[in-house]
Amino acid sequence: MNVACKCLRVCLKIPRDTAAGLLAWGGVVASVTARYGDAPPAPPCPKPKSLATAPRAIFRHTLTLALAALGTVATHGGGEPVGVVSHIKVLSSRVPDVSSLEAWRGSFISDGLSDKEKALAVWRSVVTFQHQDAPPRELLQAEGDVLDPIKLFNVYGYSYCSVASANSIALARAAGLKARGWSINQHSVCEYSFDDSWHLMDASLINYFPKSDGSFASVEEIVASVKDWYGTHPSLKSNDAGLRKFMTGGGWKNGPQLLGRSAFYDDNGWLPAAAHGWYSTMQEYDGSTLFAYESGYSQGYEVNVQLRHGERLTRNWSNHGLHVNMDQGAAPACLKTAVGQEELRYTPQYGDLANGRIGNGSLEYTVPLASGDFRLGALGVRNLACESEDRQTPAVHVKNAAELGSFVLRMPSSYVYLSGEVSLTATVGSGGAIAILFSDNNGLDWREISSVKESGPQRVDLKPFVFRRYDYRLKFVLRGAGTGLGELKIAHDIQHSQRPLPALAQGANTLSFSSNPPEGTVAVEGSTDLKSKGRQLVFTDFHPATKGLVDGKILLAGGTGEIAFPIETPGEMTRLRIGTSFRARGAKDLWEIQVSYDDGQNFKTVDRLEGPTVAFDKYTVVSDVPAGVKSALVRFAGTQRNTLMISNFRISADYREPLGGFQPVKVTYQWEENGRPKQDMHVARSPAETYQINCASKPTMKSITLELAE
Repeated sequence: MNVACKCLRVCLKIPRDTAAGLLAWGGVVASVTARYGDAPPAPPCPKPKSLATAPRAIFRHTLTLALAALGTVATHGGGEPVGVVSHIKVLSSRVPDVSSLEAWRGSFISDGLSDKEKALAVWRSVVTFQHQDAPPRELLQAEGDVLDPIKLFNVYGYSYCSVASANSIALARAAGLKARGWSINQHSVCEYSFDDSWHLMDASLINYFPKSDGSFASVEEIVASVKDWYGTHPSLKSNDAGLRKFMTGGGWKNGPQLLGRSAFYDDNGWLPAAAHGWYSTMQEYDGSTLFAYESGYSQGYEVNVQLRHGERLTRNWSNHGLHVNMDQGAAPACLKTAVGQEELRYTPQYGDLANGRIGNGSLEYTVPLASGDFRLGALGVRNLACESEDRQTPAVHVKNAAELGSFVLRMPSSYVYLSGEVSLTATVGSGGAIAILFSDNNGLDWREISSVKESGPQRVDLKPFVFRRYDYRLKFVLRGAGTGLGELKIAHDIQHSQRPLPALAQGANTLSFSSNPPEGTVAVEGSTDLKSKGRQLVFTDFHPATKGLVDGKILLAGGTGEIAFPIETPGEMTRLRIGTSFRARGAKDLWEIQVSYDDGQNFKTVDRLEGPTVAFDKYTVVSDVPAGVKSALVRFAGTQRNTLMISNFRISADYREPLGGFQPVKVTYQWEENGRPKQDMHVARSPAETYQINCASKPTMKSITLELAE
């Protein structure tokens, strides 16, 4: 740079800063060309009016070229353009942040808490963000249910007992507590260990049972108390109608003394959601079913809202009746239930400011073709020119007719896709075509989903391909002279929980905006049940290399075996996060988690998953990724003496977005006060700032929309 800068200064007689600027902008163009494959055509440099104005004319021309190539003046710290803004977050002072495991810890687990206080914080967080209802089924994790607590909180907000128990165990261990699960009669619960004993705290039905000394009873103590009471009231055992009648009018207080101390039953014996009551507790803890049970949870999901030019995320405090189980039977009851009513009658006590529980929003991407800005958010662009570059139409078109033109768009979402549509305006030259290809396994495989051979508006239904997905890629391949796209829009319906959205309340509301770090995530996660194939990704879709496994399972066939998954990121990898639910039944059964960064030549063991356990879960974070790495192999190497298997796994590879950084973000709130529409539009001009919204009366929340400010 110093030598080149000196040459410019000497030959053109321009100042040091001007010469450095020319070289910097040249570096930008070179960087974009290296990343995206195409440089814009270079119009001739205008002739300067005099030697004195030559440096300025050359500088302006270089700047024009750079802007034409980039379509934006936004830059990150390295002087390159910003194509993706990541980890966009708007928080309300009224709602805890549960967007990631780290955020949850910051909201609920503070320094100095006792183990009992930590257990109560875990219990309260699951009660707050998960309502007991028919569970969402993504068919991705064990038994088809959603078992990642952070995903469950943010995307759904409802499930049933075994999921609440698994979520409680996951968060307890993240807080440094010991926790375990139990299966009792038609119910699953979680216990926490503190003060040298175990304590039942049920977050799904919302109860726990204080003993006379103020400590909380264990599952076995509750079972013993119920069985003793049945010994003197044998006619009520397994008598649902009799128990229901007994509990009314405060009668439940005459039941087992341990249950009589509960603060969660109402006068007629109903628990907070009024779907279960004292009668069901008496049946659940009757001792007829009692064994250790842990629904293997998954970890690694986090909310990472990423936006490009032309992209908009809207989350609503309402729904259109859409939900992830639409093809699997009845809708959850809370789809139509208002907060504070019926089964959601209890949620305002836990700070719920939403209108309901299930939200439907939208993620839309109006791809900026003509300006060339789409290059900044694409994974690759080849042999294409834009209208801003050569003044030719349509907006983007094949540059060299003898070769194919193409570009790839990645569509990651923090919220589950329920639908999808591509709408485009095509111009197809003689003998030309536009092919649209789809991949949902990180580009390992592609399949053509549409072939456009006629000019004009076109629509492609993506729902059969994207339903229940969080990430996919589209490849557009253009053939023939004059072939191109005038317009391109990709739109989706999404599902999200209303509960963690940054709601407003009457009075002053402090909003916190942040956008950091400039990172994305590529994940490898597929069902270990191959029966899900066709409706969901399965583990074999990610091309693992296996040895010594039972066909179709991650289960060792003999004494040793292994499975290795490749994972590749668009930018420099910063860390690997690996969540595993496993069985290692014998004391000598062992999985070693190993990582290679040189295509399998050398592996390093980063964690051990040891027995004896029928079911256990572990979350492994690998932060010492070598600089410059963009691919890895993650291998589970097993040694078996009894039974060794994996029932759930997720490998998350975080990476630096190649053109990631900050650009102003527009945040639009919509709500009503006394039936009158209200709106606040705020442009966040720095990666971290706060502002206020004042509500004169109690607001009814409508929506929050995020998009880059133009």
